[in-house]
Amino acid sequence: MQKAYEFSRKLKSKKSEKMRSNSENSLWVMFIPALLFISVFIIFPFIYGFRISLTNWDGFSQTMNFTGISQYIRLFSDPTTWLVTRNTLLYGVGSTVLQMALGLAYALLLVNSIKMRVITRTIIYLPVIISPLIMGYIWYFIFAYDNGALNDILLAFGLEKSNFLGHPYVNIFIIVMVNVYQFVGLSMIVFIAGIQSISRDFFEAAKIDGASRFQQLKNITIPLLVPAMTINVIINLIGGLKLFDVIISLTGGGPGDVSQSLSTFMYSLYFERQDAGYAATQGIFMVILIFTITVCSVLYLRRKEIEA
Repeated sequence: MQKAYEFSRKLKSKKSEKMRSNSENSLWVMFIPALLFISVFIIFPFIYGFRISLTNWDGFSQTMNFTGISQYIRLFSDPTTWLVTRNTLLYGVGSTVLQMALGLAYALLLVNSIKMRVITRTIIYLPVIISPLIMGYIWYFIFAYDNGALNDILLAFGLEKSNFLGHPYVNIFIIVMVNVYQFVGLSMIVFIAGIQSISRDFFEAAKIDGASRFQQLKNITIPLLVPAMTINVIINLIGGLKLFDVIISLTGGGPGDVSQSLSTFMYSLYFERQDAGYAATQGIFMVILIFTITVCSVLYLRRKEIEA
């Protein structure tokens, strides 16, 4: 009887191990479509782009002449690279900071039971569903020098017109403002979800201890919102660093290259200047820049989540 029992137990153990192995194999099979998608649309284009960056291809001819790392030497010695990199950082970091600040302010205001809060949330979120290219053109007709709504108002008050989109610093601020206006609703929704997930017991205990609203915000709400901040930073930072549509519709990267981002500069190099090899080099540089900044930001915020 004892031997029969042991044999039966070993048989069941082998069956369970086989079932577990089959289950693990089926899980790996489910990853195949995602791996194929990533390979086709991310890994292969990146490798092919790196290959092009080692040539002086014009984007149209049938031949590519290998030039080694000469395009990368050109990239680091080109003053335009540092101009558009500075602009890209301004668009990315500036948009992220403003969207986080305004999104949190809206969330704190609209998470409470105030009148028409649902309608207000909807109005703030609505710009998110509009195409960034269309949003840029809407604001272009406001800031345009000729027949722009803002300049028409200035003329109506007897003031001189101003070339808002042609000023090297004003146009960058306008681009950031338009991007923030469009996507602040997304940050607001993420923060509202984060605030609603915080247990009310923390706030009730703080009230009993005599903590003010500011102290509750500083010591309870903000620390416990770090996971929501991490999500917002990832979304806003990546979106801002690869900003393209709004710049094309508002300034086209001009005047000259003063409002170009790395995305628009790469587009200009390829399609307007027929310098595909250098455009690919700028693209590789942009990917490395965005990846580095995003990973460092996420690691820092993850550490803050643990501390909180």
